[in-house]
Amino acid sequence: MTMNKTQESSRLAVLHALEILDTPPEAAYDNITQLAAEYFRADSAVIAFGDETRVWIKSFWGEAVREMPRANSIFQLVLEQDGPVTIPDLRTHPRFRDHKLRFRERSMVFAVSVPIRATDGEILGNLTIFSERPRLPLDPQELQSLERMAEMVTSQLELRLLRKQRHPEKEIKSAADKRASWPQSSDLRRALESGEFVLHYQPEVDLATRRIVGLEALIRWNHPERGLIPPMDFIPFAEECGMILPIGDWGLSEACRQIRRWMRQNPQQDAPRVCVNLSARQFLRTGLADHVEALLMQSGTQSRQLGLEMTESSVMPNVHTAMEVMINLRALGISLSMDDFGTGYSSLSYLHSFPFDVLKIDRSFVGRITDGAQPLQIVRTIIELARILNLTVVAEGIETVEQYRMLTQMGCQCGQGFYIARPMPAEQIDSLLRLPGRVLPDPDVLAAQGFVA
Repeated sequence: MTMNKTQESSRLAVLHALEILDTPPEAAYDNITQLAAEYFRADSAVIAFGDETRVWIKSFWGEAVREMPRANSIFQLVLEQDGPVTIPDLRTHPRFRDHKLRFRERSMVFAVSVPIRATDGEILGNLTIFSERPRLPLDPQELQSLERMAEMVTSQLELRLLRKQRHPEKEIKSAADKRASWPQSSDLRRALESGEFVLHYQPEVDLATRRIVGLEALIRWNHPERGLIPPMDFIPFAEECGMILPIGDWGLSEACRQIRRWMRQNPQQDAPRVCVNLSARQFLRTGLADHVEALLMQSGTQSRQLGLEMTESSVMPNVHTAMEVMINLRALGISLSMDDFGTGYSSLSYLHSFPFDVLKIDRSFVGRITDGAQPLQIVRTIIELARILNLTVVAEGIETVEQYRMLTQMGCQCGQGFYIARPMPAEQIDSLLRLPGRVLPDPDVLAAQGFVA
């Protein structure tokens, strides 16, 4: 590939608009290089971006490499080849024979590099793994995995652009308006004592067969005057005023009791796995595993029928404590899901160590997969990451047939959303669980039969 001046100018314009060069370190990039190095058992992994004359090292894991002239870089080879580059022996390659790559300690021999592209395909940088020992070239599946990791960088670049395009003044005003309508803590306490909170359940299905594989428990406030109030209108305040723990405990206990009811109604079949969202305060409370075990024993629920969901923001502030909590929960036989995944990649460096079973792709990405190549690439990258880590992947917020078909074609295993089935009371779920094979009919048929929240 020979770039003309127009192409190079366009590439540099995108690069500088991202403000990615000569900026402070960012954990997201370090997480990706660590993932690449550990996955391929490489001695070093590097993310670099190339401007007019130099290659800027944005992140490395393992052996550090210094900034270098672009002309004598692997980035330039990737740019010229317009795709992946494998160098079996850097010592004999004509470009590097007289100009050794500037590692600080050891000499690297083997390298595989893949491009990091912008939305329109322009190469902005490269992700490279190095080894100080010769080895066979990556097989096609391994190379594809490395390319998916490079797409994670592209996804992070898009998040950078999205943050720049936000309008904080409008967001602050919207948050203030919503806050003014929040209830008082005494209202939440009264609602809990009066039994006004209810759980609705949204089916998770195998996308290939539409068979129900699980249910997500979602809390609602059945207000005597305002009717059903969605969680976003009261949960944030409950977290601030300290009511989230008793409300969360009620939700977890009620989910266990409901599982037991379904077990009694259908003794020949297993009750479906029910997933309950944990707030950050619930997740980090002292003795969480003991509390959950006690609820399971009191309700007679089997641990494999309960799943717990937590977000990155719950897990990452205290990684070591989070790891201990999850290990204790998994020892009970409970399924663990990382919810809303895709909003940050902040946990990539720990994801392979955390005992998760499931990754749930955030609805904000699912909702945009029909908008163009970049959103589609983000979702495809997360699906590939889940495959690499042997995790089940669930897409949230599926609202159209196009989204459903695209996710199925990309190999996404499971999904949930209004297109499949809305959250509904336990009484309506009873009927769905009696369907042959627990296979949901098409959405129009489901709606015609009255299965709406």
